[in-house]
Amino acid sequence: MIACGALGAHVREIIARRRWPVEVHTLPAPLHNRPQKITPWAERVASDALAHGHRVAVAYADCGTYGALDDLCARLGLRRLAGLHCYDVFAGPDRVRELFEAEPGTYLLTDFLVRSFDRTVLAGLGLDRYPELWPDYFGHYRRVVWLAQNRTADLEAEAERVAARFGLPLTVVETGLARLESELERLVAALPLRSFRRRCSFRERREQVERGPQPAGRGRPGPLEAPRIGQLGPVVRAGDPRPRRA
Repeated sequence: MIACGALGAHVREIIARRRWPVEVHTLPAPLHNRPQKITPWAERVASDALAHGHRVAVAYADCGTYGALDDLCARLGLRRLAGLHCYDVFAGPDRVRELFEAEPGTYLLTDFLVRSFDRTVLAGLGLDRYPELWPDYFGHYRRVVWLAQNRTADLEAEAERVAARFGLPLTVVETGLARLESELERLVAALPLRSFRRRCSFRERREQVERGPQPAGRGRPGPLEAPRIGQLGPVVRAGDPRPRRA
């Protein structure tokens, strides 16, 4: 399962709880600031896995790739999460459409964005260095809506802090994880069982890559360079809720 870093924690929790025999490979969440790079990353990881006899699913919505991810899935025979973005995955496209129809100037948050706003948004867009650009990015918004997967007092306080940056009130819409879990179930059900029986060989292949020599001039990937199998992100396996490094 190639998962968006912004969904990774939820995907790992659901897969561990459901005890699906699936390995999760998360791609960096900051790719959302450069969505044209999502598809090349996903293609490299998927192609390597497929070449070693495994089946692959993609825990991304379109996520700003404007159909490029769909083209990749069609070419490699993969399935992805339904929807234009993770907001559709959590709340459903109809509900998201209603939010924007009621107020086009709506800024949406998820639990991940609430927790990581300073890092993924402020620093990711350079606003920590150039705060004078805030009005250019966010001056047109009229409300902040938090699509809450797990509403807690601490997280709500963080969401209020983010809304205060906008100088806007916070609206909370509790979505939970039911829609994401249903989508993941659909993806897992579509994976042929033979891919699960070959899981150990894939793990052995990763270990071989980790032990083997690296090509000259190639170390760990840069911030937005696609990884090789031995350089992938956290992995979780059925029955083990704690992610391990690949």
